[in-house]
Amino acid sequence: MKKLINEPEGVLNDALVGFAAANPDLVVNLEDRYISRGPTAGKVALVSGGGSGHEPLHGGFVGYGMLDAACPGEVFTSPVPDQMLAATKAVDGGAGVLHVVKNYTGDVLNFQMAAELAGDDGLQVESVLVNDDVAVENSTYTAGRRGTGGTVFVEKIAGAAAERGADLAATAAVAREVNDRSRSFGIALSANVIPATGKPGFELGDTEIELGVGIHGEPGRARGQVSTARELAGVALDAIHSDMPLSGDVLVMVNGLGGTPLIELYVVYAAVSEWLEGHGATITRNLVGNYITSLEMAGCSITVARMTPELTELWDAPVQTPALRWGR
Repeated sequence: MKKLINEPEGVLNDALVGFAAANPDLVVNLEDRYISRGPTAGKVALVSGGGSGHEPLHGGFVGYGMLDAACPGEVFTSPVPDQMLAATKAVDGGAGVLHVVKNYTGDVLNFQMAAELAGDDGLQVESVLVNDDVAVENSTYTAGRRGTGGTVFVEKIAGAAAERGADLAATAAVAREVNDRSRSFGIALSANVIPATGKPGFELGDTEIELGVGIHGEPGRARGQVSTARELAGVALDAIHSDMPLSGDVLVMVNGLGGTPLIELYVVYAAVSEWLEGHGATITRNLVGNYITSLEMAGCSITVARMTPELTELWDAPVQTPALRWGR
């Protein structure tokens, strides 16, 4: 195993120390293991989290206009309810807290327990489930669809709504609308290596790829053969389009899974743009880069959201986080 780490069991703590040094404007609580921007009086707070290894998700999206706190678990392992409860209390500004939860069984159960504990302490908490992946219905880690790239869209747009003064019910409603309008599909060209195990999480032959892979490396809908970026983008978009017909204005993210150079992601984006134009959709906003990764896995995911003028306005609203910054 070749990784830039110290001891495998200390990866998360060492990464949090580094994150704190790189982002002195944020609070990194090493004891309770959460990252926060602190409470904002009178504003709905957004809290998310999940296993590490997907950076910049979620800690990289803590800041003005997006998340108020993020709870990192060990690599590919859900954070525990105590972390989530501590983060929820730390950022509660009196207007309630919205939990943004990717649909993975551990995350769902632990956030549910944390919300119940917070409620016992008098905090108002609501949860929104992200389940945008069209590749498979049930899989390893998940009952129902997995939460993947759509999480970035939900956190950004709901975060903007909260920043503008939306109450808890309205913020949750916006988050659910974004999730309902978002779909994703991932393709892996290689496996990842979890530090604690030191070996690939799955095996691919020299010419094999995984179509519909999950963000932990869990199986997709089929094994395929290496093909062109244009053909693979077509496979992903065909799957998305068959589940949610694409037309009108759309927001697109071509996301690297950790081991794919940016030049290749732009090749994929060109193919995505061509496909959508040919199907009557217009890309009005986009992201290209690493936003929700899977350690060093090579490949990409494509996420498309059908936009409205109101959602576009919230997307364009100022954001200031380590991973997303504009308009401020």
